[in-house]
Amino acid sequence: CLWIVASVALALFIMLCFGMAKSLYTIPLKIFIGTFNSSLDLDLTPLKLIQASGNGLSLASDPTGIVNFLDMVTNLQGDSGRGYYMEMTLGTPGQKLNILVDTGSSNFAVAAAAHPFITHFFNTALSSTYQSTGRGVAVKYTQGNWEGELGTDHVRIPSIPGTPTINIATILSSNGFFLPGVNWQGILGLAYPLLAQPDSSVEPFFNSVVRQTGIPDVFSLQMCGAGLSDSTTADPAGGSLVMGGVEPTLYSGSMWYTPIKEEWYYQVEVLKLEVGDQNLNLDCKEYNQDKAIVDSGTTLLRLPVNVFNAVVEAISRTSLIQDFTSGFWGGTKLACWLKGETPWRFFPKLSIYLRATNNSQSFKISILPQLYIQPITDVDGRLDCFRFGISSSANGLVIGATVMEGFYVVFDRAEKRVGFAVSRCAVNGGLAVSEILGPFSSADVASDCAAGGLLKEPLLWVISYALMAVCAVVLLILLLLLSCRHRDRSGEITDESSLVRHRIK
Repeated sequence: CLWIVASVALALFIMLCFGMAKSLYTIPLKIFIGTFNSSLDLDLTPLKLIQASGNGLSLASDPTGIVNFLDMVTNLQGDSGRGYYMEMTLGTPGQKLNILVDTGSSNFAVAAAAHPFITHFFNTALSSTYQSTGRGVAVKYTQGNWEGELGTDHVRIPSIPGTPTINIATILSSNGFFLPGVNWQGILGLAYPLLAQPDSSVEPFFNSVVRQTGIPDVFSLQMCGAGLSDSTTADPAGGSLVMGGVEPTLYSGSMWYTPIKEEWYYQVEVLKLEVGDQNLNLDCKEYNQDKAIVDSGTTLLRLPVNVFNAVVEAISRTSLIQDFTSGFWGGTKLACWLKGETPWRFFPKLSIYLRATNNSQSFKISILPQLYIQPITDVDGRLDCFRFGISSSANGLVIGATVMEGFYVVFDRAEKRVGFAVSRCAVNGGLAVSEILGPFSSADVASDCAAGGLLKEPLLWVISYALMAVCAVVLLILLLLLSCRHRDRSGEITDESSLVRHRIK
């Protein structure tokens, strides 16, 4: 019986070892709202330093001469409330769809069935080059989810030569993903393979483009909706997604870089926050609790609960408005002023300090209230109403559109860093609504503020094999002990043997 018990225990131990060999991740956040809905949780996201130098990135075309960045300027449409999207052509013959740009996920997914809130979808039956892999896929966001099937097809991207073959998730059913008022039919996940669903073997879009076309492993993003109302009937603000490098006409001043801490999301390191000139004086690990990421697919600036509460308290104390309703800070109520009386002069600027590529230095990116006190709608032509562009988060700190609209953001995957420069379109009423200053000494903060590193799949395999080796050693010792104790001196098992006594017990 001991043999049986030992075998069962060993089997359970080995199953546990293999069970640790794979780690599943839930892609959080996302989704935008066309008009204010007090029942919805409002979303959002953050970074380090070195000034741009003659490294071959700040050119009007990439060093290989494959693409011209100027051709990609203003290739995005949309705004922070409804998302920024670009037109792409899928399949043979080509079918045009608008695709949401999202740096916080890794699947390229498109509608492949009719839905009440979209005008058209990708009909796989009409594409002679579409191939199904037969694998199912499902992705859940903070707001909304979808399910579908994996396949591959040719994708034509404006200003990118050739027609690379891309992994495509065809969305067959969804809940809360496509919303009224949006003008896109799919999502372009630009993060790393580790976030891809159902697993990291599904090569993300940009990885495929870099591998098949030879462009540099860099892309940059400008989102031009600063201070615009979500409910405006005018043409959307738009922006630019530059694949292969950096377009210098899209920003002013120097480019400041912060290292990518982990390659899953674009995870960075936040050192401190200031409201006005007031340091929140929190432990820097609180800013990086769970993670701190840069995510264009999240609407708001999202902060860990303790950080969010400290920010709200500091803004309340610093602003010139008394007795502000808690519903405004919580995202369930709008604040309204007489038309033409903008409230921004009542609120302080907000600054995020990021560790520089030089570990002993930092720099800060600052947004003025025009970016986080956001116009939503007017009431009877008499009142202008605004929402609070910051929310609390249980999934880490997220620099989303609220902050990103102030900057031209470079995702330099080749050098494992994210760059920030003041965007030339971050202007409201003729005034710049963002700024960058540095360098500053980071001697007063911990050398590593990240709350905890990501346990990557290769490391999990190493741990699993190590545990299996321990299992084998334990089994060998157990076998030796059992062989010594199962027999008496005559070599026969008797009623006096330890085996029988233990069995009876």
